[in-house]
Amino acid sequence: MSFEITTAYIDEIKALIQEKNNESLLHLMEDLHYADIAEIIEELEIPDAIYLIKLVDSETHSELIAELDDDTREKIFRGLSSKEIAERIDDLDTDDAADIISELSETQKKEVISHLEDEEHARDIIELLRYDEDTAGGLMAKELVKVNENWTVLTCVKEMRAQAEEVSKVHSIYVVDDNDLLKGRLSLKDLLTTSTRTEIKDIYIKKVDSVNVNDDAEDVAKIMRKYDLEAIPVVDELGRLVGRITIDDIVDVIKDEAEKDYQMAAGISQDVEADDSIWDLTKARLPWLVLALFGGFISVSVLGGFGEALENYKELFFFTPLIAAMAGNVGVQSSAIILQGLANDSLKGSLWNRLIKEILLSLLNGLVLAALLMSAGMYFLGFDFKVGLTVAISLVSVIIIASIIGTFVPIILDKRGIDPAMATGPFITTSNDIFGILIYFLIAKLILGF
Repeated sequence: MSFEITTAYIDEIKALIQEKNNESLLHLMEDLHYADIAEIIEELEIPDAIYLIKLVDSETHSELIAELDDDTREKIFRGLSSKEIAERIDDLDTDDAADIISELSETQKKEVISHLEDEEHARDIIELLRYDEDTAGGLMAKELVKVNENWTVLTCVKEMRAQAEEVSKVHSIYVVDDNDLLKGRLSLKDLLTTSTRTEIKDIYIKKVDSVNVNDDAEDVAKIMRKYDLEAIPVVDELGRLVGRITIDDIVDVIKDEAEKDYQMAAGISQDVEADDSIWDLTKARLPWLVLALFGGFISVSVLGGFGEALENYKELFFFTPLIAAMAGNVGVQSSAIILQGLANDSLKGSLWNRLIKEILLSLLNGLVLAALLMSAGMYFLGFDFKVGLTVAISLVSVIIIASIIGTFVPIILDKRGIDPAMATGPFITTSNDIFGILIYFLIAKLILGF
């Protein structure tokens, strides 16, 4: 059964902190997972959060710090010395420790690293800090189990025992040569069922998927998802084994990318959260709102060019918002499906086949919606047959055009190396509003003859 925070529970925690009743606090949290304690800390004021973090044991506080929200962790670190921060990340895997240290100022980074007790651990963290956070090097951890191809099984087991003490989870056993070049992986079954005098090079599996330190994090995620990998080794430019990436790191990549795409689709150009300052939120939202305003002004200008038509056929005015809205909705639907396909790397086949499919789909949807709209306009609102026909044909045309734009703009952007998420939201909606209104009145002019 999952742990659930209640107001009463948080109030009890706060009261015990005020009383400095450490024994009762520890008893209250003794059976909780570190992720649950992190959730509790998110609900506390920063002074109380710092008090609780200092109270928990060393095995818990390292994992606890890594679990916290970035903003909460930043505020808590302001109340801790560099030595105290070092103590709380010294037991973390190098990838998590590097991620946390990268958030600090340059001065504090050096101070925290200097206070790390394990010098080898500190060197590994420094190495990881050199990589861009959106690359395999920025994701990887240095902790892994590797064996030399020239060792015997007996030597291998002894070395693995020593290495495993520094690794929290052993996902795979990697095989390297004398130059640390990745050669393959070792099956635990083969290791246990083979003579102790057998050399590793005679039993290891030569086929092993790996990524380069400079590979993009999203590409790594696609590989691990495609082959259902729990971990993947990372090699440098020379093919030497330098680290490994585990599935929990990839889950974070997928989550962050989904959040970024969602914000861009909603017209937010920067990574922001609800608790950010008004200024940060304004900078993220305003550019797309300006684009929408500019697009709206163009739409108004298009309408102004058909003033005579609106005077003679006032019925056309009532359907203008509907046409524009349908264009925007269809465009966003089409682009959302394409974005999903691009993200999952499942967009296959030729563009020509996709074009035909999209036109047929749009035609079918458009005909159904146009028939419903024409019937409603003529029988319930009493509009003229020509007006109803104009609206129906316009709706079908607009839906087809909007779906084509929504489908191919993200594909074109992706092929040009531009994030296709930029195509959704305000961009697609605004452009289709303009095209929708223009097409609507051009068709009306042809049929009604004004």
